[in-house]
Amino acid sequence: MVIPVHDVNPARRTPVVTYALIAVNVFVFLFMPGLSGAVAGDSTLAQTCHLHAFLEQYAAVPRELIHHQFPQLVPTGDVRGGGCLLGPPDYDKSPVLSVLTAMFLHGGWLHLLGNMLFLLIFGNNIEDRMGHVRFALFYAACGYAASYGFALVNADSADPLIGASGAIAGVLGAYLVLYPKARVWVLVPFLVFLPLRLPAWVVLGFWFGLQAVYSSGEGVSDAGTVAYAAHVVGFLAGMLLAWPLKRGTPPPPEPRGLLFGRRARPGW
Repeated sequence: MVIPVHDVNPARRTPVVTYALIAVNVFVFLFMPGLSGAVAGDSTLAQTCHLHAFLEQYAAVPRELIHHQFPQLVPTGDVRGGGCLLGPPDYDKSPVLSVLTAMFLHGGWLHLLGNMLFLLIFGNNIEDRMGHVRFALFYAACGYAASYGFALVNADSADPLIGASGAIAGVLGAYLVLYPKARVWVLVPFLVFLPLRLPAWVVLGFWFGLQAVYSSGEGVSDAGTVAYAAHVVGFLAGMLLAWPLKRGTPPPPEPRGLLFGRRARPGW
């Protein structure tokens, strides 16, 4: 797996929506109830029960999205004996709205930081090309497509679906369509982390290929805990929505300067 760190594709204007999305995601993560202890590995039972109750209310659940089937008993956030107390929900949950709230929830620091890194690197250029309002709508549309796409193939699942990765996958798909030749600096783990500058179509094509393979359950042990199918659907939705903008998109600037101590060849 390669880790992107920077793209050679400057934006013309400040990506205020991208920055705002990152800020809101970080803010929500820091104030999710019971999460600090869970991340640190020393959460109490009360913290765990509080977190489960929070996710039950605000996470997207495939069975609720497709069948509108809601549990009669949910975690209340309280503890009884050696487990979490269950009771009738004291709230009315909207499955459609839960997709939006779930897009700002993350299960750990690695989950959050990985998503925000990809959004920071690739989101600014898509926002620059689409404009602030259209980018915000595009981001939400990809997130909804990813969540409902995942729910359609897991319609009976009651596991909560959280994270911004479906929407961010849409950003990656749009970037592949609009800026396939842009150069991206990546770190490749090979004994040590080797810095390489690769075309975006290589980096993003490789990422999408991995998600497609993992979504089938091949080559990964945690396929049941990561919504790889949502990544695939979000990526394809982003490509489709960005395609009409391809013709009028100016190419990224050609990178100049030294590459590993040697002057880069034209076109590299």
